[in-house]
Amino acid sequence: MQILKNVLAGIGLICISGLFIFAMQKAPSDETLGKEQPILNDYNVYALEMPEDLNFAGEAVPVENPDIYERMDRELLVNTYWQSNGLLMFKRAQKYFPIIEPILEKNGVPNDFKYLAVIESGLTNAVSPAGARGFWQIMKTTGRENGLEVNSNVDERYNLELATEVACNYLKKAKEKLGSWTLAAAAYNAGNAGISRRLNEQDVDNYYDLLLGEETGRYMFRIVALKEILNNPAKYGFNFNKDHLYKPIPTYKIEVDTAVTDFTQFAERFGINYKILKLHNPWLREKHLNNKSRKMYQIEIPVEGYYKTIP
Repeated sequence: MQILKNVLAGIGLICISGLFIFAMQKAPSDETLGKEQPILNDYNVYALEMPEDLNFAGEAVPVENPDIYERMDRELLVNTYWQSNGLLMFKRAQKYFPIIEPILEKNGVPNDFKYLAVIESGLTNAVSPAGARGFWQIMKTTGRENGLEVNSNVDERYNLELATEVACNYLKKAKEKLGSWTLAAAAYNAGNAGISRRLNEQDVDNYYDLLLGEETGRYMFRIVALKEILNNPAKYGFNFNKDHLYKPIPTYKIEVDTAVTDFTQFAERFGINYKILKLHNPWLREKHLNNKSRKMYQIEIPVEGYYKTIP
């Protein structure tokens, strides 16, 4: 019995010694604390260097200002180390930027505004608590004022092409009123009237000199951070190849100027099911189309062969 006790005591001493040695290896000494440490694994977290020449639509971000530097640094850190969300943005951008970019260009809106859609919705048909819908988070009133049909049967805020046109129209008017693309982007979040009022109250003429609430105060920094990261994946530690990215699915458009009584049967005529029809036409909100006015709608149908049906 005494022998067993001695053995157990010896094992305990070895374990304690091992833990002590392990702790000494892991913990930095007073002499090395604060100095550059050797890389022990692939899970280190690093501070980020502030990029040079950060801008939005060619308008500089004044990171030489300490306040601006810290706010920009925050958004770069948050979005770099939220890796799962970052990878999703890379994947979705490959699929949806080719739809958004030519519409921005056609309307004379800088290409950087595609990153506004990224922070508004994550490039999904999001629904906000306030009632905004779609990639561009358009409110019902704004949609209707800009010619979108919004009701229980059809909600064109979910039509990416039409919604992007509405966003362009809003942004161009905001730029004309406020004088810069940065302020126009901020107004997309806080409204033209809200930004104008704060500029007048604080007697300044640009976004970076404004004292704003949390959401609008972070808004431009989030856009610029996503722009920087999405344009420099390797620099920020994102590793993928083209096969990992979501691919645009070729479609063609069918013109419909009558009512449709059953979209399940309608979809089957084109070799797809109702789910696939809805994936490509989320603006169709019900299983039928009323169309009492005989309006001409364009319904997207995926090219044959891109979806495999289950036998």
